[in-house]
Amino acid sequence: MTKRTIAITLVVIVIASVAGVARLRRDRGPVVPTAAVTKGTYIDYLQLRGEIKPIRSVTMTAPSSNSVLQIVEIARNGSTVNPGDLVVQFDTTTQLRTLEQKNSELKQAESEIEKAESELRRRDQAVQSDLAAAKSLADRARLDLKQKEIKSPRDSEKLDIALSNAEQHVKELQQKISAERASATADVNSARQKRDKALFDVRETERIIGNMTIKSPASGSINLLPNYRAAAMFSGNAPEFRAGDRAYNGAAIAELPDLSTVQMSCHIDEEDRARVQNGSPALVRVDAIPGHELAGSVADISLMAKPDFRSWPPTRNFDVLVTLKDTDSHLKSGMSASARIELEHLAGVILVPATAVFQRGQAMVAFVVSGKKIDQRTVSILRRGRDEIAIASGLHEGERVATRDPEYIEGVAK
Repeated sequence: MTKRTIAITLVVIVIASVAGVARLRRDRGPVVPTAAVTKGTYIDYLQLRGEIKPIRSVTMTAPSSNSVLQIVEIARNGSTVNPGDLVVQFDTTTQLRTLEQKNSELKQAESEIEKAESELRRRDQAVQSDLAAAKSLADRARLDLKQKEIKSPRDSEKLDIALSNAEQHVKELQQKISAERASATADVNSARQKRDKALFDVRETERIIGNMTIKSPASGSINLLPNYRAAAMFSGNAPEFRAGDRAYNGAAIAELPDLSTVQMSCHIDEEDRARVQNGSPALVRVDAIPGHELAGSVADISLMAKPDFRSWPPTRNFDVLVTLKDTDSHLKSGMSASARIELEHLAGVILVPATAVFQRGQAMVAFVVSGKKIDQRTVSILRRGRDEIAIASGLHEGERVATRDPEYIEGVAK
């Protein structure tokens, strides 16, 4: 057999094959993608984006200080820590200088107390000595007064005056002792107040220095929080805290989440707010854990809408918390996730794909495919979801419907 004969034979075979396929297609009718009409449970859902957050966590904040708080050491984000491990260390140079000054003031105040107490003792001893001498003179005057009968009237009068003067002098010295003691005691109390103030300052400075070292209270994985002071203006992205950053008093630096119970925080717009209820079932899929859905439910919906400036003009959204009933060892705080929140649940209804219902004027229609025949039917929609439509009337279980409009499929009779 020549090459020419072989080529002619192959051409004839190809033409015959094409003709056969065309004849088969004509016999089978046009190719229309179809789907089965089923009876089952219709579930409408709302899909939201959000992030994973622990329900319980320990937040570690910057201490209160009158000086600049600068981080000199900080744990790595996501690192595992045990109780007592260092998480954040702030610069204590200024506080140590302050402590040295306050200790010096405390020593000076204690020295002033010793000086005031010594002065109190000296004054008391001096006045007590004078008082003892005055009492001795008064006692002698009383003894002399007993000889009044043998003295002349003039001398007797002198004895009375001497005793009166001695007793008056004793009273004056006793009053002086009380005044001296009150004055010296006041000086001592004043010195003690200065000492107490200096002691308080020392202990307060020591407390601040102690708080400049933040240690982990429990075991877990550290989550460093964003430093909004370092964020660029008009930018929602803030870097996490790192060594060298400055922090304001009370700023949240890191958290230690308890990932045994977690939740997903997300937002819904005003249009969907009325459709979502507390307790609605939800399935959560975490981006970092593909192929695994976690069961949960809507735990809380905020009462007030908040402006969302991530888009312009800003929209108003409601905060939503979805509590997860399931958990996973790979979950981390801040992971991105999506939630499918169940809005409606209808059992025993006719279901078709959302792509199987088309609009013809004011009516909704479906195309029932049976062999070569395509029958257009008007249908009544019970519920419309993203992927499925619940049919109230017009279709029956087991039929097949076109999922593409036959009008736009080549070979289908118009």
